[in-house]
Formats: sequence, structure tokens, C-alpha cells
Amino acid sequence: MYISYIELKNWRNFQHAETSLREVTYIIGANATGKSNFLDAFRFLRDVTKVHGGGLQKAISDRGGLTKLRCLHARRDPEVSIEVHLKDQIDDPHPVWRYRIAVKSEGVGANRPVITAEEVYQRSEGREKCLLRRPDDEDQTDRERLTQTSLEQIQTNLRFRAVAEHFSDTTYLHLVPQLLKYGDFIGGRQLENDPFGQAFLDRVAESTEKVRKSRLSRIQKALSNAIPQFESLRFERDPSGHPHLEAKYKHHRPLAGWQREDQFSDGTLRLIALFWLLMEGDSLLLLEEPELSLDEDIVRQLPRLIDRVRRSTKRRQRQLMVSTHSQALLESKGIDGRGVLRLERVHEGTKIMGPTSEELDLLKSGLSPAEVLLAKSHPKNAGQMVLV
Repeated sequence: MYISYIELKNWRNFQHAETSLREVTYIIGANATGKSNFLDAFRFLRDVTKVHGGGLQKAISDRGGLTKLRCLHARRDPEVSIEVHLKDQIDDPHPVWRYRIAVKSEGVGANRPVITAEEVYQRSEGREKCLLRRPDDEDQTDRERLTQTSLEQIQTNLRFRAVAEHFSDTTYLHLVPQLLKYGDFIGGRQLENDPFGQAFLDRVAESTEKVRKSRLSRIQKALSNAIPQFESLRFERDPSGHPHLEAKYKHHRPLAGWQREDQFSDGTLRLIALFWLLMEGDSLLLLEEPELSLDEDIVRQLPRLIDRVRRSTKRRQRQLMVSTHSQALLESKGIDGRGVLRLERVHEGTKIMGPTSEELDLLKSGLSPAEVLLAKSHPKNAGQMVLV
């Protein structure tokens, strides 16, 4: 499935924002406009579905509590809500599923976050049916129920478990190469869901040998087009059983040895992780600034490389949401302009702006998203910034 639409109310710096989404959506905007906050709405839905991980209460607690989530401009409305629509195909006329969750502070006692609305609708045979509408009679009888969503309760989500499973499979990646290269020296606690790629090699090791070889072979082909003299990529374990990736480059010394991941460039590691995750599943993949550590010429190829890797898998192509500041990334004329969203600060919060019909016409005429859309996202007074 694909998430085709999202509406946010009082979510962080979005007082009220809604937008449609594509198979690959690029989110652009100046610093502090809310690109990370936008992606976090999807991570929040993922975290809510964790039956054994705390569900709604932990998802809110991990973000500093409801007061940190609620938009500062929400003076009269204490409710924070997210609504998403899901389709089997992104261009289908109607969503198969609609899900909405709204919460606010309890207002008494421990002042916990409680559900003020939770709704699930399913469309089948041309008709939409309501499968869940809360609060219901049982909630009124037992108010404790309102501290949990139905998504996180396997005894209540059977009829719409496909929605819960889709949310729970969402992956977020902002790989920090140093955590991977020097993990043995850094040690320490690994964050839940491994957002910074600290356990990426374990992820590779857990796949079957057949799957691992197939994916690394495809990644090797992609890298050979992007990285000068890159020749081979393989998986190995050291004598202690720890997993490693090794690469070989064309070299003036024919017998030059293989290099391990601690010798890879930061950009190479980020590319390998990106391509691996593209082939790993068919649910939503969230990427923050994939251009970091990459040469601009490689960044310009990223949309094409991403498309090639997505299409190389036999599974349904994975949906991507990519936040970026990169001029080079958006210079690709193959990017679907409908999938570029610009975040803009307004008097009270941030609004999400899709391309206008005039901007789409400019893109169709041959201009790139960088020329038409990115230029409008730059801060107006950046050139006047000085240190006093």
C-alpha cells in the first residue's frame, strides 16, 4: 500500500496542513520549517502500533510529552490529530483505508494523553464502511481504554490489522557512518529502531545468504556507475563472527586487497544502506538529507539510481519520502514535480505547498525542480547573515 494523503492538526509546527503524496515525495524548505517534524508524523504512527513497545503513551513520552507535540499556535484547540489515506496504487481514485487519530491531555490526575477520536474506514466494492469510531460505549464505561489506540491492541485491530502492519513496517534512516565504522570503539546504547544505522551490518547478516547475495550484487552494479573504480562488494565474517562488508576497487596494483567498511568513504556507506533498504521491504521509507557526504555528481544521479534499484526488485516498489536541501539532487528532470512539497513558515506555523499548475507547466517544458521550486524555499535574508 501507499500513503496517498496526510492531514496534520496542531502537530508540532503545523497548525493545520494537508497534502497528497506520491510514490517518491521530496520535502524541501528552509531550516526550521518542519521537514523533520513532517517525517516524524509517520514515525509516530509506526511507534503507536508497537504492541509490546508502549504504544501511544510511549510514542508521546519519547517525544517529550504532548506539550512538545502540540503546535505553539494551538491556543484554543488542545487536540493533536493525524489523518492518513492509504491506496493500493497511488493513482487510484479512492483510498482503500482512512485512519485518523486525535489526542489531548486528560486534564485530571496524571494528565495523561487520551484519545479524543480514532476512526478507521475501509472502501470495498465501491462503498466505504466505518470499521471503528471511538470513543465508543466501552470507552465511556472504562476510561482507561482511551490511553491506548486500537492499532496497538491485537484483540481489537483484526479487521484493520493491515493498516497497523503497514504503519509498523515504516523505516527511518539517517545513517551516521561513524557509528557504523567505529561501533566497536564507541559502544554504548543502541537507539530503538536503529535510526542512525548503528546495527546496519547486523541487518545485512540477518538476511538469508541467497537474498544477501542478490541484493549486494544489485548494489554493486549501482555503485559501479556512481563511484570511480568501484569493482566488487561482498559480505564476510571475521574470526569472531562479526559481520563485515568488503569492497574492492580497480587499482594500478592488480593484487591490492579488499577494504572493510571502516575504510569506506562516508558517502559509500550511506549509498549502500540506502540501496539495501530500498530492496528490503515494500512499506514506507523515510530519508533525511541523503545527499550528505556525497559528491555532487553522485547526488545528481541519486533520483535515477533510486528509481533503478526500486524497479530491480520483484516486490512492490517501496514508497519514499525524502527531505533535502540539495540543488544537485533536484536538478534531475526525471523527478515527478507532483511529488515535490515545499514547506513555508507563515504567521502561525508552517504550511505545505504542492506545485501550482503554472509550476507544473514549467516542469513539463523542461525545467528542473531545482530551477522551479527549490529557489522559492531559500531564506530571503540568508545573504545578510553575519557574526557580530
